[in-house]
Amino acid sequence: MESKKPLSPHIQIYRWHISSLVSISHRITGIINIIAITLICLWVSSLLLGENTYETINLFLSSLMGKFIILGITWSFSFQVLSEIRHLIMDLGYGFELKITKITGLLVIFGSIILTVIFYLVGKNFI
Repeated sequence: MESKKPLSPHIQIYRWHISSLVSISHRITGIINIIAITLICLWVSSLLLGENTYETINLFLSSLMGKFIILGITWSFSFQVLSEIRHLIMDLGYGFELKITKITGLLVIFGSIILTVIFYLVGKNFI
């Protein structure tokens, strides 16, 4: 007789934690950052194709959608850096207690948002 119970926890019964959210987001932002770095390299190399090509891309980046993408990439890089710092601390053997993992997870999430706002405000004054 076959049991209908799951063999291991799965998404329907698993309770989400901050660490789960940070871990999955860390992987997603890593992929986004690779794509972003590639696009930034293509944007800079578009100078080789002439000033018109560069200006077209620059015009898009100045639009509302372009600024939204830049803001998203800035958040992605900020999140990745803070998450990497969290992982380095954990690699040293610290921060495995449940309370500490919740605190550091929240620090990564809110810290990345704060860093994005800071970068936006600093960049706004330079552009």
